[in-house]
Amino acid sequence: MKDLGYLAQDISILHRQYYKDTGSQFEKLDLNPTAACILLTINDHQNINQSQIARELVLDKGMVARQIKKLVDNGWVTKQPRPGKSLEVSLTDTGEQVLNQAQLIRRKWWEDRFAQTGIKADSPIIPSIEKVVQTIIGDTKS
Repeated sequence: MKDLGYLAQDISILHRQYYKDTGSQFEKLDLNPTAACILLTINDHQNINQSQIARELVLDKGMVARQIKKLVDNGWVTKQPRPGKSLEVSLTDTGEQVLNQAQLIRRKWWEDRFAQTGIKADSPIIPSIEKVVQTIIGDTKS
């Protein structure tokens, strides 16, 4: 078995490949993969604010603020005051429609990657990640 320390590298490879493969699809929605992740996070967490989104996605607060501004400008997200100084971020009806398309793009990417390798969704996660990464980077042991 490969040293477990490579898991972070493998996950990073998956992350970069996902962004490469889905970028043009998200662009058609006037999104980028990071903004799509933010929409997905807003959907998954009621009463969330920008700082919580940044923490949830391990992103820079400035990046989250810029992306949310674009989402607000597109009419997909609203920011509403809540107790304290923070603003609650939530999806609009139009944002929910875009979210549904983003979810389909994400799901299809994973389904395709798993189908290429013969992996089932219930396979053990570490060998599954390693096998998907191998289909992305190829067999480097040859």
